[in-house]
Amino acid sequence: MKTGTPFTFIDLCAGCGGLSLGLMAAGWEGLFAAEKDPLAFSTLKHNLVNNGSGWFKWPAWLPKEPTSIENLLTKYDAHLERMQGKVRLLAGGPPCQGFSSIGRRLAHDPRNQVFKHYLKLVELLKPPAVLMENVRGILHPFTKSNSKTDNQADKPPIYADLIKSSLADLDYEVWPAIIHAKDYGVPQTRPRFILIGVRRAGRKTLAALKPFTMMENLRAGFLRKRGLGTDPVTVKEAISDLCISAGRIEDCKDTRGYKQGTYGKQVSPYQQLLHGEENGGPADSHRFAKHLDSTVTKFKWLIANCHKGKRLEQDERGEYANKKHYVYILHPSQPAPTVTTLPDDLLHYSEPRILTVREMARLQSFPDWFAFKGKYTTGGDLRTKQCPRYTQVGNAVPPLLAELLGQTLIDFLNEVDNAK
Repeated sequence: MKTGTPFTFIDLCAGCGGLSLGLMAAGWEGLFAAEKDPLAFSTLKHNLVNNGSGWFKWPAWLPKEPTSIENLLTKYDAHLERMQGKVRLLAGGPPCQGFSSIGRRLAHDPRNQVFKHYLKLVELLKPPAVLMENVRGILHPFTKSNSKTDNQADKPPIYADLIKSSLADLDYEVWPAIIHAKDYGVPQTRPRFILIGVRRAGRKTLAALKPFTMMENLRAGFLRKRGLGTDPVTVKEAISDLCISAGRIEDCKDTRGYKQGTYGKQVSPYQQLLHGEENGGPADSHRFAKHLDSTVTKFKWLIANCHKGKRLEQDERGEYANKKHYVYILHPSQPAPTVTTLPDDLLHYSEPRILTVREMARLQSFPDWFAFKGKYTTGGDLRTKQCPRYTQVGNAVPPLLAELLGQTLIDFLNEVDNAK
């Protein structure tokens, strides 16, 4: 890679575009993004491809449509090979559902194997740097009860180790870390496994470099420039202007028979940062759920009688105990727990309802201009096959965290260029 080459990237398993948005906000130039789910890709395309802003410099040979990494390798390998030397960063977050401690942690979940296609693309493109994001469960071995191998005596895999060793075999120096989003301006705890890899190319001093120390050193200045302090942003500071009581209730513009909310007054630096120049009005994807009266009664009881900011144990739920494992009532004065893909995992701190997509997007640090497309929810077997709006938000890399990662990578790769 020649000195002065633009900071270009490709985003794999891009979802709705949270990682791409953050990287481009940091000054990276997006070449294209690969996402196989039509619903998630429709959101990415609407915001970052078709809006006339030129976020992506999309190549003419690649259709602007959903595609998997496997399809890229099968149909466009010759084009990709010609991109060697033009891609400075291969970024992405291969599917994490099989690793998540919130889910069932299935070693045989086919989505766990997508990283192999990611590595094949690394081998083909030979980018100077790679960036991977996943849940911290990728660091933990599977137990025999949720692992299927030919020989049950085999040691269950630790996928993070497989990825690190595979990248080392491809001549990359690798730095892994667990990052907590709440430390970087995002109003939720959200611990995530982040891996940065740099192609050695004969350099002997790379191992001594410390990209995550650099990221920590950039943190205070990054937050200060955005009007934020180093203390975590709280739930109330993130979404109070989206409360029913803060704005107006109108007929939902994209779903007949539903109601939606409008923006109230932005009263915190975080709200002002994400609202930008939107100037109030109806909020995209701020559709309220149509709860049964019995459900509203249950939520009111839980809000009045249960601890906020911690997972509700079954014995706390009184007559409303059920089989649901992951339920939180948000604490207004704390960051949210990890935003998931299921709408009923998080309950509002003062209103007897689940969060809207817009509120979850705020907790993920998506700016208010970023619109979500596709159906709101899905259920049954389709939960593992489709990516509606709630799932898009829950799966995303928080753009604010991605922006700081992008800024760190620019500084770090400049340092790498001087390494011997």
